Amino acid sequence: MAQDVLCEVNNCVHWKQGNNCGATQIYVVSHTGKQADNSKETDCKTFEPAI
Repeated sequence: MAQDVLCEVNNCVHWKQGNNCGATQIYVVSHTGKQADNSKETDCKTFEPAI
């Protein structure tokens, strides 16, 4: 399992300095069912906007 998860979306509540993700779990989904051919076909459902 990945130890370091990088994220450049700095308006997410899980974003930490150095472009690190501080979420305890990451949930990624595909737009095309159970498989994706490239990253454009996926979304991170863990994202929560920072207020």
